[in-house]
Amino acid sequence: MARQLSQQEIDGVFKQHKGTPGDQEQKSVPFDFRRPDRISKSQVRAIQMLHDVFARNLSMSLGAYLRSFLTVTVCSVEQLKYGEFLEGLPSPTCVVSLSLRPYDGNALIEMTPSLVFPILDLILGGKGKDGGGQKREITVIEKTLLDTVFRIVLNDLQEAWKPVTTINFRIEGIENDPQMLQILSPNEAVVAVSLELRVGDNNGMLNLAIPAINIKMIGHKFDQQWMSRKAEPTKEGQAKMLGLLRNSKFQCDARLVGPKLTVRDLLEIETGDCLQFDCPTDHKIDLLFNETAKFRGTVTSLRNHRAFNIQESVSNAPVEPEPRAQSAPPPTSGNG
Repeated sequence: MARQLSQQEIDGVFKQHKGTPGDQEQKSVPFDFRRPDRISKSQVRAIQMLHDVFARNLSMSLGAYLRSFLTVTVCSVEQLKYGEFLEGLPSPTCVVSLSLRPYDGNALIEMTPSLVFPILDLILGGKGKDGGGQKREITVIEKTLLDTVFRIVLNDLQEAWKPVTTINFRIEGIENDPQMLQILSPNEAVVAVSLELRVGDNNGMLNLAIPAINIKMIGHKFDQQWMSRKAEPTKEGQAKMLGLLRNSKFQCDARLVGPKLTVRDLLEIETGDCLQFDCPTDHKIDLLFNETAKFRGTVTSLRNHRAFNIQESVSNAPVEPEPRAQSAPPPTSGNG
């Protein structure tokens, strides 16, 4: 049987191990429960992809409003404390407080002065100059002019978030000093999204901060979004889609394809002339649905109405020979 060590022998082993040269003790690392580790890295990547879509849409919609070439690029998506986010913003600047209905809490969106003043110059009919790098507070009139710009930004942001959840971003206030908007505790975690906007020769940053607690509340919807993309269509889903399509309308017409005619010959046609189509009376013609051929058959009559007799499907039917082409068939005189 194996001999058991006494307590004195166990203490002697630990003392000897502790005194061994070159041996290093592992130091404990203090854990900060206030650190912004609230959402997973997979959700951060999902937010990155979501705002990539937002950047593409914003470059088109805001560029069309300003009538200027605009590029938008997502620079970073990271988790920060709200206090750290505010410290990274310039002052004065243009910072907007947003509501997140139907969710509680507020978000922030900030546009740097190097971007604000070129946009104001474009709105007022200028060429988008930065005014020599102005660093001043935005006036009340300028805030009113920027209201439409921010509404375009928030509309595209709302559309980008729709695949995950519906958030009604609404403007609650515009300030020049970021420290005036203490909507969260300085230690509260936020997800900060930084985008670079380039308008002509000027560029600036558009920064967005969303409380991490709000994103954590809808975290399961990110998973549902990716699962719904990968899911195979079910019979119930196909039946529902078919039910929605049953009342759809489309254009249906049967065409007899004839030879080409030059404009010179078309101008010389007179009343009583006949055009030769080179198609026999039993030649099958195509039945088109929204400009796409689906069936072949012949034209007939039904109860004093013109009708089309479907004889075969285009996918299963042999290829019909095209009418004999003529480069410029002259009109032939006749009584038809």
